[in-house]
Amino acid sequence: MIKVTDTHAHYDDTAFDGDRESLLRRLFSETSEKIITVGCSAERWRPTLELTDKFENMYGALGVHPEDICGLPEDYPDILKELASNKKIAAIGEAGLDYHYENFDRDMQITVFRRQLNLANELHMPIIIHSRDATEDTLDILNEIKPERAVMHCFSGSAETARRLVDMGFYISFTGVITFKNARKAISACEAVPADRLMLETDCPYMAPVPFRGARCDSSMILSTAAKMAEIKGADTEEMINICNKNAEIFFEI
Repeated sequence: MIKVTDTHAHYDDTAFDGDRESLLRRLFSETSEKIITVGCSAERWRPTLELTDKFENMYGALGVHPEDICGLPEDYPDILKELASNKKIAAIGEAGLDYHYENFDRDMQITVFRRQLNLANELHMPIIIHSRDATEDTLDILNEIKPERAVMHCFSGSAETARRLVDMGFYISFTGVITFKNARKAISACEAVPADRLMLETDCPYMAPVPFRGARCDSSMILSTAAKMAEIKGADTEEMINICNKNAEIFFEI
């Protein structure tokens, strides 16, 4: 069976506390080529690094998710810069904006996002971007601080937005959302993205694809997402996986 690179997972999550290491050993043995595990709060940076030390094909990304901006240490950019120098850290992020829930601090989110964009450029590292219900502010900031390399992860925006991001040089990553019955917008966006800008991810333990929807997601389930992406793009599943694996290798330099 061909193995798939999962470009965005959260194996530091408590959902994996009961079987984390045994699961990862099985995944790398059976279905996973490489995995990027994302530590998206200051408390999760060192646990993420520890995971990358334990598994040869596990890489990390370190950043501050917009929902984790409260309580950041004042020197978080310096801490993040130091930890990101580790050879197993492949990206900054996920970083961005999330206006989905009430009482969000827009100004603080924008400040933290800008700092991470600047840091990624300073370190010449790619950045993983999160954007939910904040498209225009996200695009405005990305036009102001153009990242050297960026991927919009868990994309569920419009085809028009996807085209704008591709024109800016971005990669676009899709989760199991494209397998959902109500995913017309995400499917249209996937249709609009050139194959050489596509990547696959789970965002596990969230976003399990059909037929696993509602279950704890893990990287083995990405095969269902890959099959759906291949269908959308009119490609063979193995061909689609090879394309996305190569894109991830180029983007993350792994």
